[in-house]
Amino acid sequence: MGDVANSSIEFHPKPQQQREAPHAGGFGCTLAELRSLMELRGAEALQKVQETYGDVGGLCRRLKTSPTEGDLLPADGVLIQGNDLKIDESSLTGESDHVRKSADKDPMLLSGTHVMEGSGRMVVTAVGVNSQTGIIFTLLGAGGEEEEKKEKKGKQQDGAMESSQTKAKKQDGAVAMEMQPLKSAEGGEMEEREKKKANVPKKEKSVLQGKLTKLAVQIGKAGLVMSAITVIILVLYFVIETFVVGGRAWLAECTPVYVQYFVKFFIIGVTVLVVAVPEGLPLAVTISLAYSVKKMMRDNNLVRHLDACETMGNATAICSDKTGTLTTNRMTVVQSYLGDTHYKEVPAPSALTPKILDLLVHAISINSAYTTKILPPEKEGALPRQVGNKTECALLGFVLDLKQDFQPVREQIPEDKLYKVYTFNSVRKSMSTVIRMPDGGFRLFSKGASEILLKKCTNILNSNGELRSFRPRDRDDMVKKVIEPMACDGLRTICIAYRDFSAAQEPDWDNENEVVGDLTCIAVVGIEDPVRPEVPEAIRKCQRAGITVRMVTGDNINTARAIAAKCGIIQPGEDFLCLEGKEFNRRIRNEKGEIEQERLDKVWPKLRVLARSSPTDKHTLVKGIIDSNTGEQRQVVAVTGDGTNDGPALKKADVGFAMGIAGTDVAKEASDIILTDDNFTSIVKAVMWGRNVYDSISKFLQFQLTVNVVAVIVAFTGACITQDSPLKAVQMLWVNLIMDTFASLALATEPPTESLLLRKPYGRDKPLISRTMMKSILGHAVYQLTIIFTLLFVGELFFDIDSGRNAPLHSPPSEHYTIIFNTFVMMQLFNEINARKIHGERNVFHGIFSNPIFCTIVLGTFAIQIVIVQFGGKPFSCSPLSTEQWLWCLFVGVGELVWGQVIATIPTSQLKCLKEAGHGPGKDEMTDEELAEGEEEIDHAERELRRGQILWFRGLNRIQTQIRVVKAFRSSLYEGLEKPESKTSIHNFMATPEFLINDYTHNIPLIDDTDVDENEERLRAPPPPSPNQNNNAIDSGVYLTTRGTKSATSSVFSSRPGSPLHSVETSL
Repeated sequence: MGDVANSSIEFHPKPQQQREAPHAGGFGCTLAELRSLMELRGAEALQKVQETYGDVGGLCRRLKTSPTEGDLLPADGVLIQGNDLKIDESSLTGESDHVRKSADKDPMLLSGTHVMEGSGRMVVTAVGVNSQTGIIFTLLGAGGEEEEKKEKKGKQQDGAMESSQTKAKKQDGAVAMEMQPLKSAEGGEMEEREKKKANVPKKEKSVLQGKLTKLAVQIGKAGLVMSAITVIILVLYFVIETFVVGGRAWLAECTPVYVQYFVKFFIIGVTVLVVAVPEGLPLAVTISLAYSVKKMMRDNNLVRHLDACETMGNATAICSDKTGTLTTNRMTVVQSYLGDTHYKEVPAPSALTPKILDLLVHAISINSAYTTKILPPEKEGALPRQVGNKTECALLGFVLDLKQDFQPVREQIPEDKLYKVYTFNSVRKSMSTVIRMPDGGFRLFSKGASEILLKKCTNILNSNGELRSFRPRDRDDMVKKVIEPMACDGLRTICIAYRDFSAAQEPDWDNENEVVGDLTCIAVVGIEDPVRPEVPEAIRKCQRAGITVRMVTGDNINTARAIAAKCGIIQPGEDFLCLEGKEFNRRIRNEKGEIEQERLDKVWPKLRVLARSSPTDKHTLVKGIIDSNTGEQRQVVAVTGDGTNDGPALKKADVGFAMGIAGTDVAKEASDIILTDDNFTSIVKAVMWGRNVYDSISKFLQFQLTVNVVAVIVAFTGACITQDSPLKAVQMLWVNLIMDTFASLALATEPPTESLLLRKPYGRDKPLISRTMMKSILGHAVYQLTIIFTLLFVGELFFDIDSGRNAPLHSPPSEHYTIIFNTFVMMQLFNEINARKIHGERNVFHGIFSNPIFCTIVLGTFAIQIVIVQFGGKPFSCSPLSTEQWLWCLFVGVGELVWGQVIATIPTSQLKCLKEAGHGPGKDEMTDEELAEGEEEIDHAERELRRGQILWFRGLNRIQTQIRVVKAFRSSLYEGLEKPESKTSIHNFMATPEFLINDYTHNIPLIDDTDVDENEERLRAPPPPSPNQNNNAIDSGVYLTTRGTKSATSSVFSSRPGSPLHSVETSL
């Protein structure tokens, strides 16, 4: 690599020599080998290193590189020498436990993780997009901007290429030549195609957006046809009646009058079109979303993307992280065994004898790192901060829960007064501290794994704080009655014990086995990261609302299953799957290691817990559920997460929820909604608001379309029969724009209710206008049309007024048409109350006073209508009405409410003829362009990763080819040329369809168990080789080989392979 890299800057001639084809540009390993190695963890990684390289030293020699050290690991690597090294891998795995690393147990170090304790030296194996953090950022699509910069740079360099080559020809001796990337014909085309693909934005609309767009297009087309027909009929009627039936000739002096008539017909046509198109709809959507977003902020949902709000209402699945989302991310003592009593929760201090309490407080306070402490919370209402080892923090928290304090004990016996400390390690699985007593004797406090420490106990404290013997039979009894029940609840059990030594018999402190023995057990405690108290109820609400909750965590399978059971994600007797990442990948991948949607479709419907999962596993699961076509409807997936490892899945999901307090910046940036209180209950509120937005828009549509249907039919029929529209253009404007705008505000601000969570989600394919709504729209339209046509044709007789039909061109406003307009508006006002319910409910007034905006708008619109009718005059084509006429208009309006009850009585199931409207765009209705784009488009993440790797290979290949070009130009004797190696460039690879992606045995990175027994078992029984367990986004294009290299080369280049012309053509 060194030689090649130098060549890219300046060229120095060297003696020609035959060399082997270098591994990935001079490394001793290929990029694919290193990547597959970095995805193994623990015993498996060690086994692979030993099989392939002998040991980590052998790997160092192969890589010909020097190790690095640091606190924040900037690259992936292998530990070659370590001293008590502990790594915080929470940025990648989401788990807060520190992972112990050593060259002989678990040597794999990953970029983006922090060194918490100890020191070490590592050899770097992967940087940039090839490292684990790089892969996450690639999945997030962060590489796009860098690619654009590179492309711009490439263009600038292409311009300077010709001149620099000319200079190179002229120079002799040590030629200082800047090498430029060269484009082959095929490569140029491929680059352009890649660029075009990358620049095409993903055409993803939200569920509601897609349905509204389709509905708006349908309404628009219908309105356009109706308006055109209206104008044509009016013109034909006028022409036939005037010139054919009347037999008049077209006189020049009458032309202005005829033009006025045609303009009037055109205005009526425009009126019909304006009435048909619901202009208030976009406003209703925006108002509803904006209002909801503002209100959601009070419910601790910070909405970053507006459409996420309504998408959440359609959510059918939630994939949730465990640590920090479902749990508090704070290890806590939840059960204890003290004084022969098993407490299921923290006991009251008064329930314990003073001796046991004092011994317990001293044992915990002294026998733990003094750097571990619990500090007051930073914000009011937050939990106290835990600093240091999580297990010790749990024990110190237990002391505080017992209303005691550890700080005075530590001040009384400071760290420098401790006589001897046996630090915790994975072999002894315990920590012990010796202090000198005032009488000259010694006391040893010990804590550790209960199964190990209990074997060293010969006594135990009874309920009075006195010693009683603890025989093996008693120990077995305790294991069955205390430790196993705790383990079944997913608790980690820790034994706390002590031993006294007299001043006369000081032991050999170096003989640890003898010192830490013959102990007296004080207590056994069970610790866990407890489930947030509000989570089980929130999950129950989600399940009742038809939303499936899945847990995706990096923790081990047993803990994950126990937490899932406590949350209610898995119920006893249900048919569900709990899988580890490894098994999940085995089930969803074929022999080549590629993910198959059909295999995934067999797994995800029953999957409830995915443990030991990597970031790519989570991304794969979310992508698979979204892309699946099984089941009645397509899934809408929400994802919750707080760590960098959750970023790709948050980005891919329909709605991504990030934690506002515990969440990393990467997670927040990838999310759509941020939970400002880190509370799962807030997700349920987001579901409620999302469904409410959807329902609010449906309510508005129900109201708006009733107005439109009636107004269009009245304008059309009236125009055709009476040569004039009963509803004038300005009146239509008032009804359609002003009134509908207010209606959208009134109906879009309805607050959500718990009843929204009692129905199943609508899903992607459910129509916007249901059959019940269609029944309501057409039912009310029938009532309104009956009243209006009755008033139009016999209204003057009923009210004993002059008829407004067939009035001259510029006649004053008539009472007749004013009554029709007023009645129409009154019916719409009362129908607005009916529109508050869209599922056929009878009580339309339920909760009306909880929305003051609605009440204000209805009353306000009524007041403005009075002003328009009484004082509108000629501009509004209104004539003032008497009190009796007003009462009749109101009476007919109130009839809408009664008619609403009649409509609610008719069962929707009997009306088979009714059709739904506003379906989501189906696959068969997608445009050819979108389909073509879908076929061409690899997943965005895969494309980004592949482009990075292609650039890498392309760069190496070009540099090698360019060296040969320069050598060809510098040499005057062709015979002495080095024969170019038979290599095809990445362009040829991309132009040749026959290529292979070499399969290596990949494994998924898992969370490390600090449990040494488990590691030893793994070492003793090596796992069988599993198929490629990486996401497609990782393994596609990592290590590429072409079939028939020579034939591919010869087909592209016609010149003799050994000639300098061949080299020139290859590069140009």
